[in-house]
Amino acid sequence: MKATLTVLGSGTSMGVPTIGCDCAVCHSTDPKDRRTRPSVLLEFGGRVVIIDTTPDFREQAIRERIVKLDAVLYTHTHADHILGIDDLRPLSYHHPGNIPLYAMPAAGDFLRTMFRYIFDDTYKYGGIAQVELKSIDGPFDLFGARIEPITVMHGDLPILGFRFGSAAYLTDFSSIPEDSVSKLQDLDILFLDALRHRPHPTHSTVENSLQIAERLKPRRAFFTHICHDLPHQATNATLPENVRLSYDGLKLDFEI
Repeated sequence: MKATLTVLGSGTSMGVPTIGCDCAVCHSTDPKDRRTRPSVLLEFGGRVVIIDTTPDFREQAIRERIVKLDAVLYTHTHADHILGIDDLRPLSYHHPGNIPLYAMPAAGDFLRTMFRYIFDDTYKYGGIAQVELKSIDGPFDLFGARIEPITVMHGDLPILGFRFGSAAYLTDFSSIPEDSVSKLQDLDILFLDALRHRPHPTHSTVENSLQIAERLKPRRAFFTHICHDLPHQATNATLPENVRLSYDGLKLDFEI
């Protein structure tokens, strides 16, 4: 089945430009240096699915003209991946039934607590997103596509990436366990966290992600969760031909 992936956001948790920063990338006029918080959109078989709801989701959805949404997949519950959940409201009002939100059981529990007003039947102070939490406990079918959760390590925190057909999306990781590596073979497209060149305790670096791409050998690799250390054009000039920085609005076709 044909599918399209759109990068909603390619930036780190503070976004680029970063508030109060005077660096060259934050003042760049290259639109590819403007990075909202990390998320992607999947479209296949007439369905629309997003991975994570960032604080920038409203802006991202308007930019990409998202008018319907069929499901959300959550990688983990850090603020830059969940705080846009309330902006699911207008999309949920036009959805037949509740929009399913897929997350690991512990992540689902966190969402219920963090956004209690959404999941509490007694809330009476205005409109809420019409959503329903569903647990991820292994690969599952989503509208005819196989979604395979991939465990990665975000520092010492296990979180999820996802494989869907010939593509995989791994954000916010510092290492990939060996049992997950075997699930990432024969890929057309692989998204990898590549925060910057300098080491970070919970994120992969450009050099580390280049080594992963060389080992896994996807046909195309794209880096995401990029901070303001990496100017788009200058960084791409240093990368292998099949590896590129992603950017907000990038669209890729693949088989799901």
